[in-house]
Amino acid sequence: MRAASISRRTAETDVSVSIALDGTGKATIATGVGFLDHMLELFARHGLFDLEVKVTGDLQVDQHHTTEDAGIALGQAFAKALADKRGIRRYADLHLPMDEALTRIAVDISGRPFLVFKTDFRVEKIGQFDTELVREWFQAFAMNAGITLHVETLYGDNAHHIAESCFKGLARALRQAVAVDPREDGRVPSTKGSL
Repeated sequence: MRAASISRRTAETDVSVSIALDGTGKATIATGVGFLDHMLELFARHGLFDLEVKVTGDLQVDQHHTTEDAGIALGQAFAKALADKRGIRRYADLHLPMDEALTRIAVDISGRPFLVFKTDFRVEKIGQFDTELVREWFQAFAMNAGITLHVETLYGDNAHHIAESCFKGLARALRQAVAVDPREDGRVPSTKGSL
């Protein structure tokens, strides 16, 4: 099973993450940020990743460090679980509808981190969660996972639905991209021979 664990401690947060890429979608999430917990549970379920995330953060300041550092650690664990990326499909893209919202996700497990994030929120908060932190989490995850990631919400009104379409879409795209392609016969999917 492709799995990894990461622990990351700073003056702002103490984060531990475990991920199994070939799981069933079970999740144990405790970040102290209710909306982030919900998004990570969706991420696990729709990616069919077994995921444990525990964060103790400086929530007395705000939710920024907790959200960003959870993305950093999860990205690092994801990259570690993939190891040399032999046999994976590498690319995936899809459109993910969530009620009135529609988000397009494209991913390349390239080893070249890059994020294009074209999603706008008409409100500043979803409950107590700052909507600008959605992008912060995606940036942290993409950079530390070493993936090229494009996220574009084509339309939508409800901020919760828009965020959910982004997280579910990423999970579904990664699920496809990390799948083992039997035709690759264990090769790294690159003419360079490494990713």
